[in-house]
Amino acid sequence: AQHDPKRDSPGTVLKATSQRPMALPGRHGPPHDLRGHEGPVWQVAWAHPMYGNILASCSYDRKVIIWKEENGTWEKTHEHSGHDSSVNSVCWAPHHYGLILACGSSDGAISLLTYTGEGQWEVKKINNAHAIGCNAVSWAPAVVPGSLIDQPSGQKPNYIKKFASGGCDNLIKLWKEEQKLEAHSDWVRDVAWAPSIGLPTSTIASCSQDGHVFTSTYDDASGNTWSPKLLHKFNDVVWHVSWSITANILAVSGGDNKVTLLFSQQWLQVDHLP
Repeated sequence: AQHDPKRDSPGTVLKATSQRPMALPGRHGPPHDLRGHEGPVWQVAWAHPMYGNILASCSYDRKVIIWKEENGTWEKTHEHSGHDSSVNSVCWAPHHYGLILACGSSDGAISLLTYTGEGQWEVKKINNAHAIGCNAVSWAPAVVPGSLIDQPSGQKPNYIKKFASGGCDNLIKLWKEEQKLEAHSDWVRDVAWAPSIGLPTSTIASCSQDGHVFTSTYDDASGNTWSPKLLHKFNDVVWHVSWSITANILAVSGGDNKVTLLFSQQWLQVDHLP
């Protein structure tokens, strides 16, 4: 079964599957099989192309593997084995911060892997991030809230590193200073921070075992709390949510074996993809 197809900027598609090798189409010939995991591969994530062709994968085997292409050959460049249970989600931070990878695991912890140079990775671990387990991690865009409206000052932007996570405790947690959003009544399966063009708002989409899809919005200018809004109620579990680059369409996939597109104009359901 395919779990998490991902496309890099040149258009190459990588598929995470329940089989141990990962299928990576070759540019001129048959696909590459990346072998290193000893269990189903749940998710893959491409790093920003300014760092070269680098991708991360996570698996039921409790490992995170970082791969790099050199001269047409893919090699394992780093392996992280610091979790005690399945690693369910990986997400690269915006490239402004350097090579930083967030990893969420069924052991309830979140790991942050930071490349420090010369093949070395620093590991920071947030233990007990989610009771029972963490299912999803998603970084906020590196855009200063309100920058679309405010005049540029000529100074270097003061980016704030922050990411969201979702877990089996039915919570979405926001990590800068930890915050909790109580919107779902069952395990949170995925979270996705919306792309930003500099408006003074932040938005997170989330989906759950309860069949609900929520967006939670924070007005950075007024300093109000996060406000969850129910977008759609499905009759089955919802596994993944993904934003369009302009953040006006949300793609939702679930247990009904369909991809549903929700459009931001009053969040209308616009299409089903088989």
